Amino acid sequence: MPTLIRLIIILLFLAGLVYGGMIALVTYVQPNPKETTIRIPQRDLLGGGEPTLPGQAPTPTDAAPTP
Repeated sequence: MPTLIRLIIILLFLAGLVYGGMIALVTYVQPNPKETTIRIPQRDLLGGGEPTLPGQAPTPTDAAPTP
């Protein structure tokens, strides 16, 4: 039984260190906001270039209609 209590005390101490580290990060570290630019191709905006999901064959967009 003393070994179990010693293990619980060690785990509580480690959890306290992690919790204290998180509080220190929240208190002392300030994020630096910066502007981010993401380029989107025009064909994606117009709906012509729909991506395929992994494992699926691409759908033909300019195939001739079958009679």
